[in-house]
Amino acid sequence: MEVPKGFVEKLWRFLSFLPFFLLLVTLGLLKGIIISPVAVGIILVGNSAVIIGLWPAHFLWTCYCVIKTKRLGLLLKIVVLVLLPFPLLLWPVCGIAASLLGAVGYGLVYPLIATFEAVGENAADKYYHCFLDGCLSTLEGSCTVVRDFTDFCFHSYFSYMDELSEKVAVNEKPMDIKLLRLPSCLLASIIGMVVDLLLITAVAIWKSPYMLFKGWKRLLEDLIGREGPFLETVCVPFAGLAIILWPMIVVGAVLGALISSIFLGLYGGVIVHQIPAFQEDSLWMGLVYIISIVSHFDEYINDLLYLREGSCLPRPKYRKCMRNHSVELERTKPKEIDRRDQKNRKGSNNTNLISERSRTLKGTIQQFKSVQVWDWLFKSCEVNGRILLQEGLLDVKDIGECIVKGKCKKLDIKLPAWSILKCLLASAKSNSTGLVILDDTELTRNNGPRDKMFEWFMGPLLIMKEQIKGLHLTESEEGCLRKLIMEGNHERPEDWDGNDFPSTDNVRKAQLQAIIRRLKGIVASMSRMPTYRRRFRNLVKVLYLEAIQASTIGESSNIRYGKNLKESWTERDGNTEEDKYGRPASDDQILV
Repeated sequence: MEVPKGFVEKLWRFLSFLPFFLLLVTLGLLKGIIISPVAVGIILVGNSAVIIGLWPAHFLWTCYCVIKTKRLGLLLKIVVLVLLPFPLLLWPVCGIAASLLGAVGYGLVYPLIATFEAVGENAADKYYHCFLDGCLSTLEGSCTVVRDFTDFCFHSYFSYMDELSEKVAVNEKPMDIKLLRLPSCLLASIIGMVVDLLLITAVAIWKSPYMLFKGWKRLLEDLIGREGPFLETVCVPFAGLAIILWPMIVVGAVLGALISSIFLGLYGGVIVHQIPAFQEDSLWMGLVYIISIVSHFDEYINDLLYLREGSCLPRPKYRKCMRNHSVELERTKPKEIDRRDQKNRKGSNNTNLISERSRTLKGTIQQFKSVQVWDWLFKSCEVNGRILLQEGLLDVKDIGECIVKGKCKKLDIKLPAWSILKCLLASAKSNSTGLVILDDTELTRNNGPRDKMFEWFMGPLLIMKEQIKGLHLTESEEGCLRKLIMEGNHERPEDWDGNDFPSTDNVRKAQLQAIIRRLKGIVASMSRMPTYRRRFRNLVKVLYLEAIQASTIGESSNIRYGKNLKESWTERDGNTEEDKYGRPASDDQILV
């Protein structure tokens, strides 16, 4: 959509769009009011049944894992066991209340979004779709929410607890509480909670008028010029609602600062406990942290509101070796970097509006979203799964064990690990600064999703890519890695001796094994996400259909086995059709 130029054009565009906007908002809200009760019923009943039904198992298994774990010392374990019943007893109440609020918001907002998406620039049959879109899809999405929540409570949670109770390394020291530090920790936490509550709240109240007027100024300018969030039709209702409710957002920000200040102050006790025992000024360092964190908070607010850099408040160092104990709040924030770059590019004739404006939606379209990264991963797993089926590294029995018995370790861990490793190999060869996920597409920190979850996975993958680049693997080694990942062990270099690995260098083997172990750990963490299990089940169904059609299972015994699997699958899932799985257009479009 072309942004109008000139005051008259902007005013005419605004006046002509206003009635159209009001009609769409009214229609979307009417659909939301009609659909929302059904969506609320589905999510509330489904999630409540899962929470109440699994609560006894969650309670008992959590206590058992805490007792069994070797990662916690005796004193800390006793404290956790004493305090653990409180969150476990509050979990059903909080979980059901959150499900109710989330269901109401989802039932109202999603039909409204679908209404505006139906009248987008590239939409067909706009009149038909603006009335029907968002009705059935909201109900289907409600069922998906319940399914993902069930997967998390039934699989992911127990996986986290099992990891807590796993055996630890011999040289790993358990976390414990030092009794001699408890008085100092409690004193620092109490002082920090009181002082930071007052100071941080005062800073938030002092900066709230700036947030109010700067937010209104930018939103109104974007509204008149059809820029920023008003550039795309689907975002207009929420941007317009943000103008009306902006004072409430400012009040919510102040309340959020007030609540967060309590936890920031309590962290002073953790700082005291972390100071080495030979330092007698640990309490003093905790008190210094209480003052320093206010300066960090003030700097964060200045960056958020595009005010002056840094903070005028004192910032003493609360650790003697700051290089060895870096603090997350002291790292340079991306918004600060963007603001400095904008100031450097700003000409003498430009206004401050250019440096204050955030990226418009039209500029962020080129950035990847989390769902796009998920789509790439599962499409890549599908393509590589076909290749492994042809090579015999996967067969119908592996898929059968996953569908019938739930034993999916070879599929849900090893297959994604090989797909990601193949991506790392291709990225290392191309000298890419990021990850090459398609023939002409590169995923980097700049165009990747703007969330912490992506950063947690992206950082280690980039490090592993550089490690692979330094190894200079040959084609024969890369080909052998596929078999080793799917069938081999990776604990010692000697485990690869009988697997025809071309290199005899044990150091080289150990480096590759470390990379594979870390990849499997990353995939294991990803498998605990709520959407992973649902998407992976769809992938297994696609590979199952591929396995049935493959010539390697043409024997009658395997065919009978496949029929039994199909019958079992139908009984468990109700159908054998593909469940909205995003298939790639063609295999040659996917590099990895």
